Amino acid sequence: MTEGGTDTAGGFEPATGAEARPMPGSGVGTGQRAAAVREAFDALLRIRAVVNTAAVDPGAVPAAWERVRMVRAISLSLEAAGMPPSAVDERGERTATGYCVSATEHPAVARVEWPGPRGSGARHEAETALRECARVLGGLGWVVLEYRGKAGRRYLEVEAPSTVRR
Repeated sequence: MTEGGTDTAGGFEPATGAEARPMPGSGVGTGQRAAAVREAFDALLRIRAVVNTAAVDPGAVPAAWERVRMVRAISLSLEAAGMPPSAVDERGERTATGYCVSATEHPAVARVEWPGPRGSGARHEAETALRECARVLGGLGWVVLEYRGKAGRRYLEVEAPSTVRR
């Protein structure tokens, strides 16, 4: 991964929060990473405008591209909104508090959690932070539901409007 946010294959990779170390310049701030995030997010919105021509507001509906790359699209949206990603060290121990986006057993649903290092207070921040994640994602047309899992830990399930399970 380079400072500009590209991987070795040359493509941009948003921070999912599960990386072995923080992405260089993770989150929107200064530098090349911030510019790469803005550029990638603008491209996502342009894709929406091109493929969602039947929608009243093409930018407010996830495109088919996003639906098959949900972890990537959701991570990009959160990073572009300035939400901090979590991170882990080489042993898998959390080193930073922030969002963590992952796939679920259902291919049309992604999960967003708010983990952090032991003793960081991430669990206490989770309610407010996840509500902000839900606000960002809901504003981009995703359906977001909040749940409590093991030991009352909060998390979000995110899906596109047409995939909502009944």
